[in-house]
Amino acid sequence: MTERSGATRGRPLRQTADLGQYPDLVVIYLGMRARSPRGMATLFRYGPRIQKSAAAKPDGLLRHEMVTWGLIPPHLGMRQYWRDFDSLEKWARTDPHALWWRDLLSDMGGTGFWHETYFARGGMESVFLDMPPTGFSAFAPVTDARQSLFSARRRLRLADGEGAAPPPVTEQQLYDT
Repeated sequence: MTERSGATRGRPLRQTADLGQYPDLVVIYLGMRARSPRGMATLFRYGPRIQKSAAAKPDGLLRHEMVTWGLIPPHLGMRQYWRDFDSLEKWARTDPHALWWRDLLSDMGGTGFWHETYFARGGMESVFLDMPPTGFSAFAPVTDARQSLFSARRRLRLADGEGAAPPPVTEQQLYDT
């Protein structure tokens, strides 16, 4: 038995993580669910790209983990730990992520997508695209992610990021409004 698994006399080694160095920690769960056979191809196309991007260790990404929520229908995803929201948002608004997001929004490719974001200092936000009730949307009322709810920053009621890159897709581009 290793020291980390540490059971002595049958007692578990009970530990916790000291997050003192990460006061602005952000945890994001993301998932894609195949909604058709075409969705399987979409899942397999995005998976390696995402793995490669995480392996490049973008600034602020502390940890990336793959997660499987279901096999039938396939529902795959990830959990990521970010130093702060600004790092996450900066990465999300630049390539390769911005390119993937534009491509996915132009054609969901037989998939549904969702994310939920949690903040160490409090606050949560989510978005669901072509998904059955999942996560927050399985128990809380849902509303269209439009206008003041279009972006994660807006859903969190955060001030505009100084010098932030524009979102990959604007509401006007997505909905031709």
